[in-house]
Amino acid sequence: MITDDRIILGLLGLVLAFVFVTRDRPGWQKFYTFVPIILVCYLVPSLMVTFGLIDVSESNLWTVAKDFFLPAALFLMTLSIDLKGILGLGSKAMIMFLTATLGIVIGGPLALYIVAQFDPSIIGTGQDAAWRGLATLAGSWIGGGANQTAMLEVYGYNIEKYSALIAVDIIVANIWMIFLLYGAGASEKVDRWLGADSSAIDRLRDKMADYTSSVERVATANDYVLLFGATLAVVGLCHLAGTMLGGFFANLQGEEATLASSFFWVVVVATTLGLAASFTRARNLEGVGASKFGTLFIFLLVAIIGTKMDVTQLGDAPGFMAVGLIWMLFHVILLLLVAKLIKAPFFFVAVGSKANVGGAASAPVVAAAFHPALAPVGVLLAVLGYALGTYGAILCAQMMAAVG
Repeated sequence: MITDDRIILGLLGLVLAFVFVTRDRPGWQKFYTFVPIILVCYLVPSLMVTFGLIDVSESNLWTVAKDFFLPAALFLMTLSIDLKGILGLGSKAMIMFLTATLGIVIGGPLALYIVAQFDPSIIGTGQDAAWRGLATLAGSWIGGGANQTAMLEVYGYNIEKYSALIAVDIIVANIWMIFLLYGAGASEKVDRWLGADSSAIDRLRDKMADYTSSVERVATANDYVLLFGATLAVVGLCHLAGTMLGGFFANLQGEEATLASSFFWVVVVATTLGLAASFTRARNLEGVGASKFGTLFIFLLVAIIGTKMDVTQLGDAPGFMAVGLIWMLFHVILLLLVAKLIKAPFFFVAVGSKANVGGAASAPVVAAAFHPALAPVGVLLAVLGYALGTYGAILCAQMMAAVG
C-alpha cells in the first residue's frame, strides 16, 4: 500500500494523462461517450483506495488541492469570460442558461422537501445535515467540480458520507447526459416540436469559429510566467483576504457563522477577481490557455476527491438518490417548458443545461455533438456557470437549510 503523497500524486497524474490521451482515440471515443471522462477520473482513484493500492488516511493532498488548486481554477476559468460574446449568443441562449440555473437553485429545496415527507430521517443534523451535502451537488450542477469542492469545504459536510453525494452527482447527471446526446442526434425533430428556428445555430457556429481563431496564439515563456505569476499572486491574495474577512465576521457573528469561514472568502474573492479581470486586458491570457490550465487544476481536484470515495457505499443513500432524481426532473421540465414557450432551439436547451450540470468537462461534448465547431459555445457558457456556481449554490444551500 502506497502512502507517500509524492507517489500518489504521480499515480493520479498518470490516470489523468491516460484518460486525456485516449479520449480522442477511435476505440475509446465510444467508451467515453457512455462513461464520461470525469466519471473515470473520479472512479479510478477511488478503486485505488478501495483495493488497497494507495492509503490517503494521513495524506496532505486534499489540503494542497483546496488551498492552491481550487482558487487557481476559479480564477483561471472566470478570467476567460467574454460577456460581450455571451450576449452575442442571443437572448434565447442566455434565457435557457439562466433557466437551467434557476431549475437547480429551486429544484434542490423542492426535491428535499418532497423526499422528507416520506423519509424525515434524511434531514439529518450537524455535519450530517442533508442540506450541507446537497449544497455540494448544487455547486456541481450550477458550476462544476471547483464549485462543488468549494461548497464541501465551506459547509463542512461529513467527508465520510460525501461519496454518496458524488454517486448521486455522477449517476443522475449522466442519465440526463445520455438523453441530451440522443436528442442532439435528432435535434431537427426536437426543434420542430419546440417550434424553433435553428438557422441561427449556423451563424453562431461561424461566429464561434472566428472567435476561437482570433484569440489563439503561440505562447512564449513570458506568457506562461505572466499567467502563472498572476495566478499565484491571486491565490495568495485570496488567502490573505480570506483570513482577514473570516476573522472579522467571526468576531462579529461567531465562529460557526458561514461568513466566519476564511475558505468561504477565498472562494468568493477568487471568483470576483476573475470576473473583474475579465473586463481588462488580462482576459487576453485566454489566448495562451488560461482556461485550459484552469481545467487541469479542476481535474487534479477531481482525482484527489476521488481518493476520498468509497465505492462500496454507493448504494447506502437511496434517499439522496431520490432527491437527485426529483431535482433533475424539475430542472428538465422547467427547461423544456421555457424552451417551448420562447421557441428556443434544442441546442440552447442542451448546452445551457450541461453548462450548469456538467460544466467545462461536459458542455463542450454536448455542443460538439451538434457540430464540432460549436464546442467553444459550451466552454463559454460553462465558464459563466463557474462564475455563477458559487453564488447560486450558496443561495440554494440556504433555501435547503430552511427546509431542513
